[in-house]
Amino acid sequence: MLTDAQIEEMMARVRKLELKARRLVRESFSGEYRASFRGQGLDFDDFREYQHGDEVRFIDWNVTARMSQPYVRKFHEERELAVVLAVDVSGSADYGSQHLSKRELAAEAAAILGFSALQNGDKVGLLAFAETPLLFVPPAKGTRHLLRLVREILTVKPPRGGTSVKEACDFLVRTLRRRALVVMISDFHSDPLDRPLGKLARKHETIALRVSDPLEASLPKAGRVIMVDPETGFETLVNTSNPNLRMAYQKLTGRQREGICATLKRHAIDSAKLLTTADPLPALHSLLKRHGRKK
Repeated sequence: MLTDAQIEEMMARVRKLELKARRLVRESFSGEYRASFRGQGLDFDDFREYQHGDEVRFIDWNVTARMSQPYVRKFHEERELAVVLAVDVSGSADYGSQHLSKRELAAEAAAILGFSALQNGDKVGLLAFAETPLLFVPPAKGTRHLLRLVREILTVKPPRGGTSVKEACDFLVRTLRRRALVVMISDFHSDPLDRPLGKLARKHETIALRVSDPLEASLPKAGRVIMVDPETGFETLVNTSNPNLRMAYQKLTGRQREGICATLKRHAIDSAKLLTTADPLPALHSLLKRHGRKK
């Protein structure tokens, strides 16, 4: 259970994230969000007289018969989206070599996207997951609701440290009845990925934010150190001064990254890499521009 001091520190972090996210959305992000993510279809609006160039399939023959001249149905875009932030809060999410942990970075990215969604009239929900789905908050509107989601991302604690993207994907496919926008925020250190992500992407519009720390890509030259797997607790003594070991580690992590990227590309899931040592906004900007061009 959190102490009073920890709760106060956590709430200060949430308020700081709110101010930063609101500023970023207001200054430069909201328009790109709206251009990239559209509603789920068209809603009927009204009738009007047929004009040259109108599509014949929109002619309403009942009204046409009553008015003795062609009338067409007008539609407007159904703007409202249900946005679900699927956030990995497993043991590896608490790692960060400098200022932010991957969990804190995920919370910041979630806040930016969440406030963009609210400003555009969309609903936002949360799935916090680790080895199993831990917490699901259905999509809703409102600042207080979003701040609760950010707080949950920062504080929810899994009973075990492992990760299962498969369990998260299966839960979302079962639970979300209508097509939604799913933002998967994870380091994707999980097997299997291919079939679960493919199944999710077929049912819901899906984008992926890959959170990472620079030290995960290459080992520093720091002599003999004890390395601990945050998800299994396994400890091992490693001589990081060994150049062959560092090179083998770098190749291994490189192949892992390539495998994740290949899986996402295979299922047409747009993605961005977010580093704990960098501002997430440029990567999010780039992602939304790519996604908007594709749509």
